[in-house]
Amino acid sequence: MTEVFVLADTYVDALCVLDPFTATYLGRPGHNDQVTDYSPDGVDARVDLDRRTLRALDDARIENDADRIAAAVMRDRLDADLEGYQAGAPWRQLSAFDSPLSFIRMAFDLSPRETPDDWERIATRMSRVPDALAGFTESLRHGLATGRIAARRQALVCAEQAATLGGLDGGREPYFAGIAAGAAHDDGLSERLRQGARAATDAYAGMSRFLLEEYAPQAPDADAVGRELYAIGIRRWLGMNRDPEEIYAWGWDELHRIESEMAAAAERIAPGAGLEGAMAVLREDPARSIEGIDRLLAHLQELTDRTIADLDGTHFDIPEPLHRLECREAPPGTAAAMYYTAPSADFSRPGRTWYPAKGQTRFPLWTEVTTAYHEGVPGHHLQIGLCMTFQERLTTFQRQLGMYAGHAEGWALYAERLMQELGYLENPDYLLGMLASQAFRAMRVIVDIGLHLQLAIPEGEAYHPGRVWDWETALPFVSRYCGFAGPGFARSELDRYCGMPAQAISYKVGERAWLDIRAQLRARQGPAFDLKRFHMEALNLGSLPLDVLEQEVLGAN
Repeated sequence: MTEVFVLADTYVDALCVLDPFTATYLGRPGHNDQVTDYSPDGVDARVDLDRRTLRALDDARIENDADRIAAAVMRDRLDADLEGYQAGAPWRQLSAFDSPLSFIRMAFDLSPRETPDDWERIATRMSRVPDALAGFTESLRHGLATGRIAARRQALVCAEQAATLGGLDGGREPYFAGIAAGAAHDDGLSERLRQGARAATDAYAGMSRFLLEEYAPQAPDADAVGRELYAIGIRRWLGMNRDPEEIYAWGWDELHRIESEMAAAAERIAPGAGLEGAMAVLREDPARSIEGIDRLLAHLQELTDRTIADLDGTHFDIPEPLHRLECREAPPGTAAAMYYTAPSADFSRPGRTWYPAKGQTRFPLWTEVTTAYHEGVPGHHLQIGLCMTFQERLTTFQRQLGMYAGHAEGWALYAERLMQELGYLENPDYLLGMLASQAFRAMRVIVDIGLHLQLAIPEGEAYHPGRVWDWETALPFVSRYCGFAGPGFARSELDRYCGMPAQAISYKVGERAWLDIRAQLRARQGPAFDLKRFHMEALNLGSLPLDVLEQEVLGAN
């Protein structure tokens, strides 16, 4: 253990004490009955840990390449966190995904539920949810007092999310009550679970009222965060410094390129009907759909298991612990998009892909195949799961905390197109699904940058040329590229972009980085280029800032 590796392990241990919800997310025991302090004091304690760690990192001896890369990742991540703190991020952290409102719920999704002791810890943690939300409320009030205030739209989105978890939307069992009802134990433990569930539910209901009645009336109408905060977002989510206006122009070019591929695929599905006609067939043909979320999950589980078996040893080397990947239904109160959660450090909790039903009973299959590749293998589960297996090669920080969306989401989107290259999308239905996914991510680049920087739509475009982006202009444009999704998805997506500046561009910009690095390496090595070797050597480096990924892969070859 070098100084850098010891420092990284020490940091993760200390962070888990200060942030028990993150500890649960990482699968680290010993904290599952505790809650995170989201008050200003709690925020400052975590910031102090970051600062102390950075000072120690400056003094740590770098002994080898593993140390050098580990130090670069830790320094970049902690510097970005401090940059966000200085810009007031913790005092306005309202977002459908990137908010304590979600972090708290997700910790319960991932909490062990096998033994009576596990359920005791869940009961205790539920009873402490009011403390976590009270601390978060205190930080939001600090933001109101100091002018670091989230947009009104984000306050309303989070109020709706809290209302669902607080049992205020009616028509369904509240989330925490559902957890308590799922436990069959002695009367004492069952009653503690019910009491904890009531406390947590009431706390979320109170949070919803606070956001609606106190916070939203004081929040600004503008959704755009501006150039300074957007640059911080690029640093945080992608680990790179780039001109967002260059990326914006590239996004338009990329969208048009993909649309031409979509037109060709559509002609194979419904000759003469055009893209919209082909997509209508895919959405409405019962033979191309599955009825019921349980049958969908079973279908996706079979596809996932088969894909892992096919790719292992041929195109990738997939360690045995990663052969287990569970497909699950996402709980109420989540956003409308699918997502992945990583395995615990010891793989006792497997990786999981979560699919929100959102009231649907019939599920068209044309986009589900590429989504399974994106969220599972060769996408997130392979990349993130591999990091978890590198117990000696990577620090604990790299394996569990140092994930960059540009690296991970870029890889997952690259994985979708890779599966086409490998011959897994010969069915034109699934090919169009993959291309629709690509166009959707290119649209995100345009809308996310255009809206937050308040750029104009180029004069040569058919859609409102010359108009400056705002939420009302963006919604129909987003809807145009959400033809694969159910009602309400476009609105949920746009709300997400507004609440997580630059995260939405990480998919396509990250894929661009992976493709560029591959093209440069292929050109440099010529006939000696080996695709499997490129993939494994790059993935074995762990999640990196995109700038560092390019330096390490190309510099080593």
